[in-house]
Amino acid sequence: MNISDENQFIERLVRLRLAKGVSARKMSLDIGQCRNYINQIENRKSSLSMKMFFVICDYLEITSSDFFNCDISSPTLTNEVVSEFEKKDETSKLLILSLMKQMK
Repeated sequence: MNISDENQFIERLVRLRLAKGVSARKMSLDIGQCRNYINQIENRKSSLSMKMFFVICDYLEITSSDFFNCDISSPTLTNEVVSEFEKKDETSKLLILSLMKQMK
């Protein structure tokens, strides 16, 4: 599923922020904005610039593609798993893949 409207965009932002375990206030301050910046966006009282969208993605440790791909519920964790997987040798990768397939 991909994001197709403003409601889905806001819902995705909220889910990703909550998954990171931060309040709207903390996130606002962490990205250098006023304390109610994220709250205003989430309540549709303010819009988001492209520049701030990329700042938010960096803060959430995801790519813009990750943000819009709702099939990935935990993109930060997924990216970390992929990063660690890429560091392994081929034998280890095959073992990990085999274990993952067995886990269902």
